[in-house]
Amino acid sequence: MKIKEIIVVEGKDDTTAIKRAVEADTIETNGSALNDETIERIRLAKKVRGVIVFTDPDFPGEKIRNEISNRVPGCKHAFLEKDDARGKAGYSLGVEHASGEAIRKALRDAQWMNEEAIEEITQEDLIASGLIGGQGSSYRREQIGKLLKIGYTNGKQLYKRLKMFQISRQQFAEALQAIREEETNE
Repeated sequence: MKIKEIIVVEGKDDTTAIKRAVEADTIETNGSALNDETIERIRLAKKVRGVIVFTDPDFPGEKIRNEISNRVPGCKHAFLEKDDARGKAGYSLGVEHASGEAIRKALRDAQWMNEEAIEEITQEDLIASGLIGGQGSSYRREQIGKLLKIGYTNGKQLYKRLKMFQISRQQFAEALQAIREEETNE
């Protein structure tokens, strides 16, 4: 599988894992040490070939993703599920730990973030749906992130991602219904 866009990853081990899974070029942020020079390379890459941001599903990875989103709007974003990014010891998360198939799936599912999206789903909707502030809300957010292919988030990030990815009320309702059916069947 050849990827046209340049993939932005955190480090060398991520680049190695990407290149094992697909034919692609990468830009490494060197972890959270994201500097102006790297941002300029990402801007140029976006202009020339397009960019897919593919950071680890952890707090530092989300911080890097958000900074790139704010400084270089219009990039695609690929997300790994935490279980697919878990190291052998089970405590570290990273793109470098993912299988080739998990990486290829995340890249196939990469989506555009649109900062100008119209707000359709409210914080109140998230609370009423049991996605914020209740028992099991973290699990439900993980499930909705998988179903909508927007990655795992905390409550505040979920609201922002739903807005940026322009998730419609119908898509949201269908994903919630699937989660409720799964919970009923357990």
